[in-house]
Amino acid sequence: MGFLRRKLSFLLACLVCFSVVITNSFNITKSESVIAQETTIVAQIPTINLSKLPPEAKKTLELIDRGGPFPYPQKDGTTFYNRERLLPIKASGYYREYTIPTPGINHRGARRFVTGKGSEIYYTNDHYQSFFRVLRK
Repeated sequence: MGFLRRKLSFLLACLVCFSVVITNSFNITKSESVIAQETTIVAQIPTINLSKLPPEAKKTLELIDRGGPFPYPQKDGTTFYNRERLLPIKASGYYREYTIPTPGINHRGARRFVTGKGSEIYYTNDHYQSFFRVLRK
């Protein structure tokens, strides 16, 4: 039994040393690992051309570019908190949300643009359950 215990202790020590060597070899800092995770999230968000969105979306984007006036001024332009964590993780206040009107309904509906301070634009037609990154081409 003592022989097996020594072998296991030796193996465990080797694994610890190996993990320390590997970690130090790549010089990975905490901020770099956060950036790598963020890049992965961005890569998973599909893109869509603005020309493929409904006409109301194009009109809403024109209002965003002009700074308004918006159909729901108490809500449009307010902070989007990314509680679903489907968009890249940013500081609070980074994202803003805007309603895209849906014809035939008498409430805000589910369609939104979410914009970021880095000029990125995201579109959701299912009230934040999924997103597309909008390409203005």
